[in-house]
Amino acid sequence: MKNINLLIFVGMFFVSTLSFGQDVIIVEEEKEPSKFSFSGSVDAYFRTNFGAPNKGENFQAPASSFGNLPGFSLGMANIIATYEGEKVGAVADLVFGPRGEDAVFGSPLYAGGMAGSSQIINQLYVYWNVTDAVTLTFGNFNTFLGYEVISPTGNFNYSTSYMFSYGPFSHTGLKADFALSEKWSLMASVMNPTDITEFNPFGTYTFGAQLGYSTGSGSTFLNFVYGDNDGKLINNGDLIPGQVSYGNTFQVDLTTGFDLSDVWYLGVNTTYNSTSGGEEFDGADIFSLEDNNAGFYGFAGYLQASASENFAIGLRGEYFSVFNNGLEGVVGTDPDGDGNVFALTLSGNAKIGNNLTLIPEIRLDTMSEEDYFLNKDLAGSKSLSSFLLAAVFAF
Repeated sequence: MKNINLLIFVGMFFVSTLSFGQDVIIVEEEKEPSKFSFSGSVDAYFRTNFGAPNKGENFQAPASSFGNLPGFSLGMANIIATYEGEKVGAVADLVFGPRGEDAVFGSPLYAGGMAGSSQIINQLYVYWNVTDAVTLTFGNFNTFLGYEVISPTGNFNYSTSYMFSYGPFSHTGLKADFALSEKWSLMASVMNPTDITEFNPFGTYTFGAQLGYSTGSGSTFLNFVYGDNDGKLINNGDLIPGQVSYGNTFQVDLTTGFDLSDVWYLGVNTTYNSTSGGEEFDGADIFSLEDNNAGFYGFAGYLQASASENFAIGLRGEYFSVFNNGLEGVVGTDPDGDGNVFALTLSGNAKIGNNLTLIPEIRLDTMSEEDYFLNKDLAGSKSLSSFLLAAVFAF
């Protein structure tokens, strides 16, 4: 009997030990999700004009940003590394290729105008979730203004609007985001001059703010930027006669988008940008220019319809106007420096698998002034029509 009891005890000991060991193994195999992630995109496109030159010095294209090169052309490769912690995190967003270079055009400063490593940095920032309602971000981040973004994965149309092209692309500074409620948000920021992202060579700063309202069907953002983007003139012997420093720039921008139904979506963007006259060096003294503001304003509507899970079609209509020579060479202008353009862009989005989107696109730009564009006979024309096919891969 004693031997039987001993065998029962030993058996129960081994069973309990094995069970305990299995529990230990399960605990050891449980791991926290990785806080590092990688994402990005690759895009390329083909573009051609209808009835206008497609090569040489007479090649025609709208003066909006990106997607304006002839024939088969490269967009960019975008690689984003993200560390997301419970309280702190960081983002390194790198871009390569023509679209990437155009996006960070204001960043060859540190290398003395040469192609330094800063020319591949689209965003580089750290953040701190101070509380559940307050987040601080420090570094270089893409702009909060406008409906469209730099990455083609965030836009329905491949070509971009004039308002996006001549608003800010990126900022470097400190911003604070506040979650006021489940629907309302507020952001305030202090930043270098617009698109001056490596360091501040001018000693002046810009200030930004955003008020947001979001629901399940869409969101609306009212954005502001104000400040001196090129500093003040100092007569230290280095000034050139005729050198100008512009005054403060003010831009207000409204962006909204919401679902009309399960099929239809409507987005709207409107903006107003104005820069004061500033000052000029006449060879002897610095004098103030007349307070004659110059700038631009515009309105764009984005109407999209989903035909299926894999195909959608969208129309962008934009009116863009320049006043008092606010932008040079962007639209045709009259003797007073005023002019406008109306641009229609019809795009399709065809999904191939989970990662690839094909975007066929037809665009028509019509200027208020004659002879801005050239037709195939090299005669002046106020309109330009073009076709584009883009392939955008996201991962």
